[in-house]
Amino acid sequence: MTIQGETYRLDEVFFVAATQNPIEYEGTYPLPEAQQDRFLFKLHIEFPSFDEEQNVLKQVLENRLSPDNLESILDLNAFLQIRKEIEEVTISDEVLRYTMEIVRKTRDTEAVRLGASTRAAISIGKAAKAWAYLGGRNYVTPDDIKMTAKPALRHRIQLSPHAELEGATVDQIINELVGAVPVPR
Repeated sequence: MTIQGETYRLDEVFFVAATQNPIEYEGTYPLPEAQQDRFLFKLHIEFPSFDEEQNVLKQVLENRLSPDNLESILDLNAFLQIRKEIEEVTISDEVLRYTMEIVRKTRDTEAVRLGASTRAAISIGKAAKAWAYLGGRNYVTPDDIKMTAKPALRHRIQLSPHAELEGATVDQIINELVGAVPVPR
């Protein structure tokens, strides 16, 4: 990565997370579309349940959530092995076509001002392979594509002013687009 003209080499495995606080925008600016497109997913994280939140409070107050008390569940070698296994998960030509039809549909609808890029299709495909792997399969199904489409697309498309005036949300439009593409058999 390059910061102020100086380039730093990243390790083979790294993780970037960005948060968006809907309350304090002062001094912050939305990322341009080209930068947003580099993130795999945009996830909506709801508040925890009362009991879960109380448990967090208790653990923090009892100092049980410090880094010293956390236990690793995966080391780098195991992670790299899993990544290699995910790469071996297959996607049929029909499911690839289904993925492309969903992404291209974002460019051909009046509700969307700015549609998804090829990078969006790549993100959906890679995420679907990981989802299939987590499901114990070595192949991707259309349901895997459906499961990963929304978080992979929600930050990559922009609604038209008309759709926004009608009260549509990005998630609603994605659901409609995915539902409009015939599922391969």
